[in-house]
Amino acid sequence: MNPCFSFAKKSVFLLLSTALVGCIATAPSPSSSSSSNNHHTIYGTDNNYASQAIYFLLTDRFVDGDPSNNHINQGGEFASFDRPLLGEDGQQANVGYLGGDFQGVLNNGQYIKDMGFTSVWLTPIYDNPDQAFNGGEEIKFGEMFKDGGKTGYHGYWGVNFFKVDEHLVSEELNFQKFTGLLESEFQLDFVLDIVGNHGSPSYTLKSEQAKFGQLYDQNDNLVADHQNLHPEKLSDEPLHQFFNKKPDIAQLSDLNENNPAVLQYFTDAYLKWLAQGADAIRIDTIKHMPHHFWKKLTDNLREVHPELFIFAESYSYDADFIAEHTQPQNGGVSVLDFPGRKAITAVFENPESDYQDILSYLHLTDGTYQNPYELMTFYDNHDMARMNTSDQGFIDANNWLFTARGIPVIYYGSEINFMTGKAEHQGNRNYLGQANIEKAKTHVIHQALTNIANIRKNSVALQKGKQINLTFNGDSASFYRVYQNKGTHQTALVLLNKSNQAQLIKVDEYVNQGQWVDAFNQDIYPVAANQQSLAVQVPAHGVKVLLLNQPLSNDKLLARLIEK
Repeated sequence: MNPCFSFAKKSVFLLLSTALVGCIATAPSPSSSSSSNNHHTIYGTDNNYASQAIYFLLTDRFVDGDPSNNHINQGGEFASFDRPLLGEDGQQANVGYLGGDFQGVLNNGQYIKDMGFTSVWLTPIYDNPDQAFNGGEEIKFGEMFKDGGKTGYHGYWGVNFFKVDEHLVSEELNFQKFTGLLESEFQLDFVLDIVGNHGSPSYTLKSEQAKFGQLYDQNDNLVADHQNLHPEKLSDEPLHQFFNKKPDIAQLSDLNENNPAVLQYFTDAYLKWLAQGADAIRIDTIKHMPHHFWKKLTDNLREVHPELFIFAESYSYDADFIAEHTQPQNGGVSVLDFPGRKAITAVFENPESDYQDILSYLHLTDGTYQNPYELMTFYDNHDMARMNTSDQGFIDANNWLFTARGIPVIYYGSEINFMTGKAEHQGNRNYLGQANIEKAKTHVIHQALTNIANIRKNSVALQKGKQINLTFNGDSASFYRVYQNKGTHQTALVLLNKSNQAQLIKVDEYVNQGQWVDAFNQDIYPVAANQQSLAVQVPAHGVKVLLLNQPLSNDKLLARLIEK
């Protein structure tokens, strides 16, 4: 849905109040009104999923909550548990299982909720092979695009998409109970990570290994088997029909997007997990299959779950390219904002950067995306180097991410600057553990993130409001987020300072009269009807969010908001 402007009738203005909970600041509630006067309806999106903030974690690398499911002796000659990659100066990565599970996530549900997150996105839950891959090229510390010696600890080598991997569940905690407890105990939604492009490593095996190159159905029947053959040597026999006869990613099986049985297999599998409590979907490697496959799959899922929110990974920094996935004829899914990631890291990894340089990815009005306000914004994840910046750089990046357009996604450990700047086989995916989570609770990044994330959690303007940029210059930025829809009115004025000193940031255009409320401490900034400017002191590496809970009356601001 496109950012909206229209007219609607409202009524009597009513300001709803909220309280501070503990030491976490919450934003004042927007107004509700209904009067005979006409007011403008303005928002960036009316999609309720825009209220979400997502904490993304590799389940195996988060917390080991149940050592009984570690299977430390699994794999025999090709052991699957704890396979370190050793680098110089004591550096390590690991390509084996390390113990993280559903119980570890559940044990820290309150921790995730308290930070201000509303959803958890876990790596795929499906059954993966039980050994390290003995084919391909052997992976070594710091290398990329090699799978030899690796395991499916990450979940992306599915062999049975109807079955949860044994490393994740506990005797008294299956997937359905896990999602139910996330919701009932912590009000956290679950994002299901799905794969349609590939299965497990399927050829170049040096000796026979169970499950590799195979797919099983809901009854544990074998429905596809690569039989350790190069894709070009696959035949027309039934067990080869799920696969394309061409290589794609390393030695992974490349699934046949033109086979109706493949589409039905994934439709049935993912509907199973949606019925058991998954709330939204993230699609892996969407660009590796044509649009027509994803259109059919997403249509099938939405036929049962009409309001299902779906976002995808299309690993490209070309906005025009990734925007194709957002178009209705291609499935109409949101995407992870890779161009945004590039701009965000360029600004916050470099203290000398200019805030002006961050504007390039927003595409607020040019129609590039179906709706830019519904994109998933992030600065790093498991498939790239973690953001390489200081604690202050992370604070600045989070202040931006939780106030600018889009739905924020934070990668586990970012709240303590975990494994700074490290890529996948350099420590990006290292085990976090309970001890680091306890340390995080007093970490400066965690504290600042908790503040701004909870402000967004309680501000409809920051979640859904149309963004109007004011001044972006040097170390400071200012912009509005405006939400006026269905009797609710809230405008957020966001002021950002990424410098080492406090700054007085002045807004001298589009100033609207009224009682502006500081979302952090509830201080009032009164603006008179004839007042032309507003100056606010913003601390070093800080953010101010001022909220106006009434309809806008500044004609120039309203005129800009309704510009095409």
